[in-house]
Amino acid sequence: MPPLPGGEETTMALQWRDTSERYGIVSRGLHWGMAVLLALQFLGMGLKLAVGRTPLTSFFVSNHAPLGVLLLVLCVLRIGWGLANARRRPRQRRDLLGRLALAGHGALYLLMLLVPTLALLRLYGSGRGFRPYGIELIAPSERKLEWTELPAELLHGELAWVMLALIAGHVAMALLHRFWWRDGVLARMWGGRARARRPAASADEMPA
Repeated sequence: MPPLPGGEETTMALQWRDTSERYGIVSRGLHWGMAVLLALQFLGMGLKLAVGRTPLTSFFVSNHAPLGVLLLVLCVLRIGWGLANARRRPRQRRDLLGRLALAGHGALYLLMLLVPTLALLRLYGSGRGFRPYGIELIAPSERKLEWTELPAELLHGELAWVMLALIAGHVAMALLHRFWWRDGVLARMWGGRARARRPAASADEMPA
């Protein structure tokens, strides 16, 4: 069989595990898969707020909870995979900007776990049951548990918008890396190699 086009770069882009220079296929797949699902979630909620109940927004609303569960599962897998590759993946800077980036990423992961968990608590307390993708996660019950519903009613939506703000900041930093600092950090999540053209200006890293 002839060698794949691109030689060494193609081989590196197809690597499953993370390395000190780039993220592997698993990390990239989890990152961009979750990005698409989050975009669908926020698009649906934004349309609902903007135009109210329509057949289109009803489609998004009816799929909101199942997609939330899928996001929660992917987030847990992503954290586990990140821990397993912690010593292999690209390093964060150790200055103030690097620590701020680490804190921002940590807050984003926390919200990606907390927001869907609150929604599941609300469903558990409602007694309605929940069967995403035909799998019964919560059995129907005649009793209602208000103490599980109240936190979600108070925090689920509000924390989701905080998460959106953090995502917007993350995207903004990624664009700065790509078009201003031009250090190649964004390429690590596409499968390429980072090239520090302006090393003094680098800030945070892309999360896996």
